[in-house]
Amino acid sequence: MSSAHALLDREILFVGGKGGVGKTTLAAVFALQAADIGHRTLLVSTDPAHSTGDILETALTSDPRQVTERLWALEIDPAREADRYIADVKHRIAATTTPRLLEEVERQIDAARVSPGAEEAALFERFTRILEESRAHYDRVVFDTAPTGLTLRLLSLPELMTAWIGGLIDRRSKVNALGRMWRIVSGAAAAAAADGADPILAALEERRERFKRARSLLTDATRVAFVFVVIPERLPIMETEKAVRALDKYGIPVGGIIVNRILPDAAEGAFLASRRERERGYLAAIDRAFAAHPRLRVPLLGGDVVGIEALRALFTRLGASLSKE
Repeated sequence: MSSAHALLDREILFVGGKGGVGKTTLAAVFALQAADIGHRTLLVSTDPAHSTGDILETALTSDPRQVTERLWALEIDPAREADRYIADVKHRIAATTTPRLLEEVERQIDAARVSPGAEEAALFERFTRILEESRAHYDRVVFDTAPTGLTLRLLSLPELMTAWIGGLIDRRSKVNALGRMWRIVSGAAAAAAADGADPILAALEERRERFKRARSLLTDATRVAFVFVVIPERLPIMETEKAVRALDKYGIPVGGIIVNRILPDAAEGAFLASRRERERGYLAAIDRAFAAHPRLRVPLLGGDVVGIEALRALFTRLGASLSKE
């Protein structure tokens, strides 16, 4: 069995790489093949460029849309997710904040909406919910990720946000403790005036547990794999090397490297001969840099890969690809 088929054994597959290397196409290829062999499959695009719908020739939204008998797809809009996230925060805050303070609190929340990292945090919220809720509806989930840098920041968030939320929980707990002390000092009537559950603290604790579960899942090599798509050129190779090291640091398993757009042997001409010679050096560099990972090669095609049948044909090429363990 080829590495291309072996990757479909994972419940969750991430397909990533530098912008423009063909990761969206290959994510769609894997998702379609998973569906074709009998798995109920969800293809999720977190790439702001959103070309997944174009490749599938289907208009997609942020809700799953059925594409084939067992394939559904959606495109997450980070800006819309951030707006939804902020609205949810405002709703939670309104239930626990006095009218006198609410306007100022909402002003601070609106300022946070346009701060760096707000969309990534909101995207991560949706991402963790998809990871948790998908098992009830799908056998496989394939993520077409954003370009490498954004993806790495997203995948590092479980550790960062767990620590950050832990700090918020500690501070909230101290505020609650001080409030209880004040009510006791103020007398029995004040002390009896509500010692119920704190909805903000409960929400923070729920998020922390969800992020911990996401961290545990992302590091489970029996269920998850990250596949990098690279083309035989210097900058994509360098970026992918850095990305693989980063995932190793976070314990996220790399399932393979797909080398895309290799010049076919039939290509002729002095210019192509010169380019092919340079390409040989890059292919050798890829084999050295990623010797620990399965590697698949995909030739440069004569046209765009668009539509279900073209995607199926490309998987056939992947299945026949030279696989080096």
